[in-house]
Amino acid sequence: MPLRPIFHRLSAVAMLSAGLATAASANDPEDHTMTQIRVIVGGESLPATLDDTAAGRDFAAMLPLELTLSDYHGIEKVADLPRALDTSGAPISYKPRTGDITLYAPWGNLAIFLKPFQSSRGLVRLGEFDGAIDPLTRNGDLSVRIERAE
Repeated sequence: MPLRPIFHRLSAVAMLSAGLATAASANDPEDHTMTQIRVIVGGESLPATLDDTAAGRDFAAMLPLELTLSDYHGIEKVADLPRALDTSGAPISYKPRTGDITLYAPWGNLAIFLKPFQSSRGLVRLGEFDGAIDPLTRNGDLSVRIERAE
């Protein structure tokens, strides 16, 4: 029996299966989307987007949050979170960029990066700001409110 007709039939079955899987995921009520948030600093609202990850979704579930961000070596602003986040599926390390919203899992704190930094084990990206973060670069502690942008 020639292999070519069998290969074509298998390819057709594979394409049909892929199409059904795509259609099923499009209608899946568990299908997630990125969450738009805002960080309010001294009356200024900074838009941001949380990643569609277990940690990003778990962080969104905590909102709204009132936090005090503290300077950490002039590279990031940090604050303790009220509980641990679900980091299942997260890479073991992450190299943050300016404007990244992250979790430092070993300490359980939120870390917003004001400058890029080296890849760090235990750092989990939650999302990023959608624009400038100038109000966060002020020296000293900052009171912020983080909420969903609905």
